[in-house]
Amino acid sequence: MLRLLRPSVSLFAALSTAAGALLHFRGEVGPALVASSAVFLLAAGASGLNQYQERELDAMMERTRHRPLPSGSMTPARALIISCALLASGLVLLIPAGGSSAVLLGVAAIVWYNGVYTFLKRRTAFAAVPGALVGALPPAIGWIAAGGSLFDGQLVLLCLFFYLWQIPHFWLLVLRYGEQYEAAGLPSLRRVFREGQLARLTLVWTVAAAASALLLPLAGLVRSPALSLPLGAVVLLIIMSGIGSYIRRVLPGAQSKAFRRINGFVLIVTLILALDGMLRHYHVLQRIP
Repeated sequence: MLRLLRPSVSLFAALSTAAGALLHFRGEVGPALVASSAVFLLAAGASGLNQYQERELDAMMERTRHRPLPSGSMTPARALIISCALLASGLVLLIPAGGSSAVLLGVAAIVWYNGVYTFLKRRTAFAAVPGALVGALPPAIGWIAAGGSLFDGQLVLLCLFFYLWQIPHFWLLVLRYGEQYEAAGLPSLRRVFREGQLARLTLVWTVAAAASALLLPLAGLVRSPALSLPLGAVVLLIIMSGIGSYIRRVLPGAQSKAFRRINGFVLIVTLILALDGMLRHYHVLQRIP
């Protein structure tokens, strides 16, 4: 069951929702908590539905053949029912959290991930570029649940960061598992670019994601000096790590280490954003029973 729902991915989506809500916090904790819970359910349901859609592909790759459906530990019908129930529950929870705007974003996330991205993945090696838009929606849902505007410039920059980091995230997977994707008949960037070119492109996207994180304090999304310094340090580290991974790309395990580092980077930045939002409104939180 857990492998169907991928709780670590779903928890991160919920955390980025909470960060978006805390950065626009106006004294109401309830909607933010409900929105984060709703996004967790949506992410879990979308993961399950994606595995239902791609169960035949998953059976062809070593990386995914142990998932519940290709391994036979769960029937497709059961996986579909569980996934649809989670998606419906998540959308219902978004109604009190952020109203129609939040629900529309939730629907957009499902359609984009399970419709557009899943469709494009079989047809183009560049599916991750539009597909990464899904990762920018959870913080937007949290922002709206806290009373913010969808067209706020700060939110646009916040979503840009959550969009940019996913490209190197996906492309590092391609560098590591490209042969499996190709064996399953999926379009692969390894057939478009040489390995060195792909490594350079991944480095460019990594630096772009790091640079967008540096813009967060300038936009007022990170206001605490005590948190701005660690943010700058972690940005410097991920850039240096990206350069080091490019130089050592031929060594065994280099892509795996770079993948873990980019994931750790975005987790730390998300925690910094959430903590800054909490510190900013600490006096308000103290008065909440």
